[in-house]
Amino acid sequence: MSSCNIDHSLEEVQTKLESQKEFLPAALYRDTELALHQEQPQEILNEVFHLLKKYDLADPEEQENRNTQLQHLFENEQ
Repeated sequence: MSSCNIDHSLEEVQTKLESQKEFLPAALYRDTELALHQEQPQEILNEVFHLLKKYDLADPEEQENRNTQLQHLFENEQ
């Protein structure tokens, strides 16, 4: 994903996740939501926000790529 200089708050990331809930695989939504209930570094919050941004408008291949990136973010955090 392209890098952005804006730091996104936990609340912004949670709102973005909720707005994309119906488009995400259920297990990925649940895992992301659970991970956000743990303290996450700012870098992770920013990355999650950008992976979720316009997720619903991405083509299926791009969505799958983002799904993989989200899964790897939280695998590395555990």
